[in-house]
Amino acid sequence: MALCYNNQVRYKVQKKLEDIIKNRGIEDVFVLAIETSCDETSAAVVKNGREVLSNIISSQIDIHKRFGGVVPEVASRSHTEAISGVVNEALNAAKIMLQQIDAVAVTYGAGLIGALMVGVSFAKALSYALGVPLIKVNHIKAHVAANYIINPDLKPPFMALIVSGGHTAIVSVTSYTEQKLIGSTVDDAIGEAYDKVARVLGLEYPGGPKVDKLAKNGKNSIRFVKSETLKNSFDSSFSGLKTAVINYINTKKQRSEELNVEDICCSFQTEAVEGLISKTIRACLENNISTLVLAGGVAANSYIRQRAFEECKKHNITLCVPPLVYCTDNAAMVGVLGYYNLMAGEGIADDDLSAVSNLPL
Repeated sequence: MALCYNNQVRYKVQKKLEDIIKNRGIEDVFVLAIETSCDETSAAVVKNGREVLSNIISSQIDIHKRFGGVVPEVASRSHTEAISGVVNEALNAAKIMLQQIDAVAVTYGAGLIGALMVGVSFAKALSYALGVPLIKVNHIKAHVAANYIINPDLKPPFMALIVSGGHTAIVSVTSYTEQKLIGSTVDDAIGEAYDKVARVLGLEYPGGPKVDKLAKNGKNSIRFVKSETLKNSFDSSFSGLKTAVINYINTKKQRSEELNVEDICCSFQTEAVEGLISKTIRACLENNISTLVLAGGVAANSYIRQRAFEECKKHNITLCVPPLVYCTDNAAMVGVLGYYNLMAGEGIADDDLSAVSNLPL
């Protein structure tokens, strides 16, 4: 959507921004947030960066299930159909009038470009109509910010383990708006590896949670990768493990041998998670950071949560884990980070804001 802010609108937005900064800590700030990076259409109203007044999520899982994964064109169309209703529902649930909104925050990347464009276009139109600041939000950084919702005392610095379908990274969070990359995947993200293994096993989309569930009844009896090539690094690699599991499954099928799916899931999950948790704990210890947070869709994985809790307890590290609703894509986390960007005077966007499929951590 091409919008050209005229001088009157620009002045109104700038005045609103100045008033918010001048009165921060005195007057309440309400942020309307929009999230459409993949297959959830979500809107939320967040008060003062920590209090979620509403968080509405319209999922497309049932739509994409028949295709075995997210179809970008279908996702974009579904966002277009749902977004207006989702935003209205978020405002109603929060008992907030549109005119009470002080800023509009939106995920502009990373994600599916067509899906992102729907949210960005809608947010730009709202910002323009209301004459309030438009705040651009990095989707992956927003996942980290989700931890502020349920941990009122949490503040930087702390370490974050980001695990999702597109990202796997260990980052040092130095302020509410800044973070330093400590280590990342050199190939596949851990969530991508889960999904591909699930697909080869014939598990229904979304496959990651189903691998986690089956692994609970399996045994860690199969060693897929013989050696860790990045042992002394904070970086991770999941492509080799994924390929080894797929080759193991295909070999079994070619030989007409029975597959113990539960053991495969358990062995894969153990191998994928153990090294990652070990690196994360080592990053905390070597950087003298005593708080760790989990973030991202794969942070909902029960084994990751269990092993993080056990290792943090062993090393006297405080662990923050968001509830499942704040692990998956949601607008509440966008509103939280949008608020802190607003308070720092960062990420203030204009009518030239565009969606970006890839963003650096």
